[in-house]
Amino acid sequence: MNVERYRRSIAGAFILFSLTFLSLPGIAQVTGPSVPHKSPGQQSQESRRAIQVDVEMVLVDVTVTDADGSSVTGLKKGSFRVFEDGIEQEILSFSSEDVPISIGVVLDMSGSMSDKLEETQQAALEFLKTANPRDEFFLVTFNDRAELTSPFTFDIEELKERMNFVKPKGGTALLDAIYLGLDQMKGARNSKRALLVISDGGDNHSRYNETQIRNALKEADCSLYAIGIFNFEDMWRTYEEHHGPTLLSELAEITGGRMFPVSRLDDLPNIAAKIGMELRNRYILGYRPNDARYDGSWRRIRVNVVPAAHSQPLNVYARAGYYSPID
Repeated sequence: MNVERYRRSIAGAFILFSLTFLSLPGIAQVTGPSVPHKSPGQQSQESRRAIQVDVEMVLVDVTVTDADGSSVTGLKKGSFRVFEDGIEQEILSFSSEDVPISIGVVLDMSGSMSDKLEETQQAALEFLKTANPRDEFFLVTFNDRAELTSPFTFDIEELKERMNFVKPKGGTALLDAIYLGLDQMKGARNSKRALLVISDGGDNHSRYNETQIRNALKEADCSLYAIGIFNFEDMWRTYEEHHGPTLLSELAEITGGRMFPVSRLDDLPNIAAKIGMELRNRYILGYRPNDARYDGSWRRIRVNVVPAAHSQPLNVYARAGYYSPID
């Protein structure tokens, strides 16, 4: 079966989560009352009703990094072991190709970002410079509310112009912005999808809550990476700012992505470029679940890297699970 066609056919039916392991040698618009506010139960039921397909394979995106956080390439199918609910699964397909990605940049434009604007925009552009010519992008900006500043485009210069048009002000509707990004991603052309969130703090102005966003991330086949710009020495940080690092980290981990904390603005462009390269060096593992029931249950995923002689510790990042379709 063609992996790309299969992933497109299930349209995000499977989402597989984030874990860290050690091993081996050097591895939509949320702009106001016009958008209905759905409960987590409503979202879950609607999502699972839409997934009425015969499941032949579960596909798991996996990132492997070394102790320095650099991507490890060149691993083979035999380097990996995959477990679902603790039971090892046979890996039937394996790919490490650099395929086109649909990318959403979610940019914090709240008032607290006014003194970080230039570096933040530069970081976003460095991320986009790592793009494949067939990648597509959209831009979501947020302050008191989230807005789709640019729909999908292949033109990086267009995104740059749109970024320059938006000025920082107001509060931080971070969760609404992530929801909007996931909603926009439903129209993506590519099966490989990622959001990059750049923000300096937690949420203080969203209509959606953390539980709803966590559920939405579990049900969306999209990796979330975050760059958190934090001043940990500021004694006068608000509760939201204190909670920001934990929030961004936990949301990223749900999807198999990562949160990169930044305290020096000069580091932003390099970290953004690093995330872009990490997305280019992911492995895709496919298996047929031993448990063939279509019962809507959450199936936990664990990925290990097989140890090798003289190996150094490696980190493995993959989604933690997926919801089985309902028969």
